Amino acid sequence: MRRLLLAAGATALLAGMAAAQDAPPKIGIILGFTGPLESITPFMAQAAEIAIAEVNAAGGILGQQVESERADSTCIDAAAATAAAEGLVSAGVNGIMGADCSGVTNAILTNVAVPNGIGMISPSATSPGLSTVEDNGLFFRTAPSDARQGVVMSEILMDRGITEVAVTFTNNDYGRGLADSFQAAFTEMGGTVTLSAAHEDGRADYSAEVAALAATGSDVLVVAGYTDQGGRGIIRNALDTGAFDTFVLPDGMIGQDIVDDLGDGLATSFGQLPGTDSEGAQMFQEIAAAEGFDGTSAFAPESYDAAALIMLAMAKAGSTNSAEWTQHVMDLANAPGEQIFPGQLARALELIAAGEEIDYEGATAVELIGPGESAGNYREVEFRDGEIVTVRFR
Repeated sequence: MRRLLLAAGATALLAGMAAAQDAPPKIGIILGFTGPLESITPFMAQAAEIAIAEVNAAGGILGQQVESERADSTCIDAAAATAAAEGLVSAGVNGIMGADCSGVTNAILTNVAVPNGIGMISPSATSPGLSTVEDNGLFFRTAPSDARQGVVMSEILMDRGITEVAVTFTNNDYGRGLADSFQAAFTEMGGTVTLSAAHEDGRADYSAEVAALAATGSDVLVVAGYTDQGGRGIIRNALDTGAFDTFVLPDGMIGQDIVDDLGDGLATSFGQLPGTDSEGAQMFQEIAAAEGFDGTSAFAPESYDAAALIMLAMAKAGSTNSAEWTQHVMDLANAPGEQIFPGQLARALELIAAGEEIDYEGATAVELIGPGESAGNYREVEFRDGEIVTVRFR
């Protein structure tokens, strides 16, 4: 990811955004409200909107109330996601909270955000490839790269005494990136991947894929897919045929809906998703509970933080111009400064207005590194009696 703006490019962005300064600040929320993550994205959007409501209750930013508009990325259809993002730009958004899945995030960034000079903070796009994409300094993410998740997943397996696995992954940027990073880390730690094979989403029958994976003789299957799509289909077929009964589920596979659906079929399975036991995480869970949803839902805390950082950066810049507010994201998300947690955005705005430094910790112990991405904290989870139970933080 390139963090340097060419002088001519910066000037063009400033000129192009000038007309938007008199309009209310507007944030686009683009997530896969349909598609393979549709069971978890409503909580992600709600979390972002909680942050927006919190800022508005404190008087808004730049003297105006912040507006928001949702759009559907579909998670998997790059053309549809691009069109949806273009609609947000036409509607006058000054920043984008999203997208969710890595492939559509890359499409939106490349085809819409960069050409139009719109800053983006994704709460859940985790492909390692996004770390090096040409973004003109406009792209950040509050979720860690799968380069980190691959290491964490390998450590969890090794700690459990599992040294041989088969891997199936959804055939896109997210699946390939995670499978590659996991295999590299697991092999380096002394583990063996007997087969790493792609699966396509949207199929009615995964018997051939499961048969090939089972033929390796491995007892444990890593499923790097999506909770509402092929990943679930793979697990369902494996359970029905007795091919596997222990599955390792990364972040895209974890949601209450799949646990409710598969029930005791996940009794010996485990996995990991971004999460922390920080002070801010507990505070966000309390806020979410008051709003009627689970604050530990996958990528909901990261969504709150992404929206909050966009607004605080606008306040710091004194501008909704992406060429200006994106220059402040890294400073706000890291020390030094007074730590800011969920429910304290009003305090953050006061400090910014007074010219004081803040260190935005948020719901996920935010620390942005290198190319503007999270340093990475994870929850190791198991599935017990219909619940997603945290057993350790890493």
